[in-house]
Amino acid sequence: MNVRDRLRAGLVIPAHPLILDAHRKLDERRQRALTRYYLAAGAGGIAVGVHTTQFAIHDPAAGLLRPVLELAYEEARTHGVVTIAGVCGKRVQAMREAELARSIGYDAVLLSLSALQTESERELLDQCRAVASVIPIVGFYLQPAVGGRVLPCSFWRKFAEIPEVLAIKIAPFNRYQTLDVVRAVIESGRADEIALYTGNDDNIVVDLLTPFDFGSHHARFAGGLLGQWAVWTQHAVAMLARFRRTEALPIGETLTLAQQITDANSAIFDSANRFRGCIPGIHEILRRQGLLAGRWCLNPDEDLSPGQSEEIDRVCESYPHLRTADEQFIAEHRDEWLR
Repeated sequence: MNVRDRLRAGLVIPAHPLILDAHRKLDERRQRALTRYYLAAGAGGIAVGVHTTQFAIHDPAAGLLRPVLELAYEEARTHGVVTIAGVCGKRVQAMREAELARSIGYDAVLLSLSALQTESERELLDQCRAVASVIPIVGFYLQPAVGGRVLPCSFWRKFAEIPEVLAIKIAPFNRYQTLDVVRAVIESGRADEIALYTGNDDNIVVDLLTPFDFGSHHARFAGGLLGQWAVWTQHAVAMLARFRRTEALPIGETLTLAQQITDANSAIFDSANRFRGCIPGIHEILRRQGLLAGRWCLNPDEDLSPGQSEEIDRVCESYPHLRTADEQFIAEHRDEWLR
């Protein structure tokens, strides 16, 4: 099965964090261990160098983009999973990063346009086509609260016409903007070719279960490429499998699960503080599970917000069914992954 077909079939794709030691240097052993956890948990792909990996990794002064991409690819290449590298910046940087991802062996790149805040729609599309000439691309609608920009339906309609587009990660955290992308892909006539992946961490379950219908044609989300799925990954794999094999799910039970996952995400991603603590929140869950030694980020000022740890305590206590299987799984295999 080729990459496009695998994405269309529906995958759990965690957005891979960056693991640092107490000196804020790459912790290669734990970085590899985290990738091994995702693979063992049943993830169908990994996305590296994306927002959850910290966009600062793309600064050449950090010297981390190549080694982090290489570490993840070395672990993943024999597992048959889809490998996606994050690409950002203006034209020169984006092209350089796309070439790097291709040279390492990545299947596709997740293309962020957050650095192009004032460029015209035509200029945005020119950059997308340029990167697509190097390596297949996954579109990325990043929410404005963390650096994205509003992109209209007209942009996504033209974006969907680029032949090398394999999928789109839809993550504006906004229902109207989510509908814009889904409708644009349907109107492009490529809904059977372009896989839709939810990045709406605030609405995961509803995205995955909704048959979108705009009057004549329909589409569905195939899977998710999510920072939320960087934690409790085994639960995410089991959940997506259940959604795919069951035609009729109990509506009340399903909507309750949707509420619980959104509540847990609110605590982990720090929605109360405009997501300032989202990456440390992910790190904190992984630290509690023993996969990380600490929450360190490249920016020494980036840590949990006041009260966020207590919120994480609350959701972990309230929803043990979201975390218990993964905690047991990690406890059984952590030493093996950390070898």
